Amino acid sequence: MNPYNAPAQSRPWWKSTQAVLGILALVALLGAFSFALGFLVMIAAMVAVWVLPPWRWFARLGATVGALVLLTVGAGLGGQLDDNGTKSAHAGGASGESAQASPTASKKSQPAIAVDYVGQQLDEAEKQARSAGYTAAHHDAADNNRVIVLRSGWTVCFQKADTAAKTIDFAAVKSAEPCPRKDGGPLPWPKMPDVVGATYNKAVEDLKQAGIDLDRVTLDDVYLDIDTPTAEEAAEDGDEWRVCFQSPDEGTKVDSVTTVRLDLGQWTDADVVQDCPSAKDTTYKIPANDPDYDNDDNGTTGGGSNEGGSSSSSGGSTGGGTSVGTVHPGSFCSPRGATGVTKAGTPMVCGPGSDGRNRWRSA
Repeated sequence: MNPYNAPAQSRPWWKSTQAVLGILALVALLGAFSFALGFLVMIAAMVAVWVLPPWRWFARLGATVGALVLLTVGAGLGGQLDDNGTKSAHAGGASGESAQASPTASKKSQPAIAVDYVGQQLDEAEKQARSAGYTAAHHDAADNNRVIVLRSGWTVCFQKADTAAKTIDFAAVKSAEPCPRKDGGPLPWPKMPDVVGATYNKAVEDLKQAGIDLDRVTLDDVYLDIDTPTAEEAAEDGDEWRVCFQSPDEGTKVDSVTTVRLDLGQWTDADVVQDCPSAKDTTYKIPANDPDYDNDDNGTTGGGSNEGGSSSSSGGSTGGGTSVGTVHPGSFCSPRGATGVTKAGTPMVCGPGSDGRNRWRSA
């Protein structure tokens, strides 16, 4: 058989030009849906172009460039479709919301207003906020930028809530401190007024007006023979007790660690001396209570006269039977054996106390 006259053998279909062109078309199609998948098919198409069909080199080069172009076109078409779909979805959502909009629906869509926790303890406020679905944070409301450790000892002054994000930030100060005028401002501590010379009742009014808590005020007496009254006792006879000395001085800031002290003296219109002593704990309101008191009437030291006019002694001291009027239990007294009564009318006698010094004791 003449080989030149023999019929040409047919090539397999997957090596044909039609198969390679189909792979190239597949690049554009798959690239429109997935760039990564289209890129893999493009690589396969390039290999097929250079291996399978009996093309010339420039045809193979053109097909390679065409595969790149087809992938780019396919990816672009896919992106365009995605953009259109997104716009359509937004448009549909907007139109749907407009179609369903109503006064009732608008009210329901508004976020709930956060509860006002100002004035509560910080730990309790955070607990309630978390129960309402909020994420709570906190910071120092003053300009000191202090670290909050024990939240139960702090009080909420300000709050800032984001109802959409469900977050709330508390600004707090220590429970004994006043809130600043704004978040991050200085603490407005009250200043000590001048109450020296005022009656106890007037001093209390001035302290209240200055913003000072009366629970932080301590009282003391100025005479050696007068007991310190309680706040209730001083208030009961508020016009008889006078402020002789004060601490701190006028104009001093009264912060959470400042102790306010009022040193009181007591007198009425019937008292001979109606003035404060020059210094605290240096004199006796009743001179006869001074252990060194001299009674010039009978010419004896520490002596006194009884009701019959004769002097007497008790335990080596003169002055038994002397009556000095109203006295305070436990105060120093003189002479030994002198008598008196308390404001309640209880009889008292001057005698040695546990420290060996003469003090007023129950008769």
